[in-house]
Amino acid sequence: MTKTNLITGFLGSGKTTTIRHLLANKPENERWAVLVNEFGEIGIDGALLADSGAVLKEIPGGCMCCVNGLPMQLGLNLLLQQAKPDRLLIEPTGLGHPKQILALLTQETYGGWIDLRATLCLLDPRQLGQPRYYENENFRDQLAAADIIIANKMDTWQPQDAQALSEWQAQQGQQRPVYPLEQGRIDLKLLDLPRTNHIELADAQQHNHPAQSKGLAALRLTKNDRWRRALNHGQGFTSCGWIFDHQTQFDTVGMMEWIRLAPVERAKAVVRIAEGCLLINRQGQDLSIETRPVPPLDSRVELIHSAEADWNSLQSALLKIRLSE
Repeated sequence: MTKTNLITGFLGSGKTTTIRHLLANKPENERWAVLVNEFGEIGIDGALLADSGAVLKEIPGGCMCCVNGLPMQLGLNLLLQQAKPDRLLIEPTGLGHPKQILALLTQETYGGWIDLRATLCLLDPRQLGQPRYYENENFRDQLAAADIIIANKMDTWQPQDAQALSEWQAQQGQQRPVYPLEQGRIDLKLLDLPRTNHIELADAQQHNHPAQSKGLAALRLTKNDRWRRALNHGQGFTSCGWIFDHQTQFDTVGMMEWIRLAPVERAKAVVRIAEGCLLINRQGQDLSIETRPVPPLDSRVELIHSAEADWNSLQSALLKIRLSE
């Protein structure tokens, strides 16, 4: 049976960074797999995890938490039957609801395949002071369904954030462990804690996906495409993503400035630059930048915002910082 953990958390809580940390520290003799779901169609988290050494399956378009669960079942079955991993980490989109996912994982069908361990929820305590987060159904239910709360990004907290976390803990009827951490540096021992939280959650509100989204693979370029754009809407948020072919390179400084100044709440990029690969991850004003010597197979950029943005203007500025055609 595959030891399995669901790792949830709202937009920008640090799920992908946490999974990268876990994979970098996994036992050498174990085979791990990751089933990753994204709100957008681009599949950028897959690119961020591409060199992790884990077997990876992407489900784009926010489809993992849909009631029918078909994209998740297909991805899950492929990983379990073909990869046969010792451990499986499941990362839903930050806008996903945990009820249908947990219901699927606890079905009799998977009784002989999955050993479901503790569900971890990453929380950025700074969001506890903002109504648009704490009033969000998925934000609340991700926390409610977790066995363990990871209070992440401790290095960015202000005194009021620590106070908000303390007050939130005092309000909880369930007394569950809360671990304050920086950069998702989780002790691997937490993954083997048992699942003890069996709270009954209300059904999630439905959300829509673009008609062209099949929820089975990240967006790809067709033979003659140099680049493509994809939009997705749901739960009050919109994502806009771009994919560029392997010949396209971007100006390093220009890309960093474009991401930094984009008037959106969430931004990610894995792009080709002259020096190799540039990875950028931005939540609000928090900006993480990393370079690697090996260029990615293609370039992927995604923005997420809770209001409609001027995607065409942002696209025009993005296209201007390409170095090659």
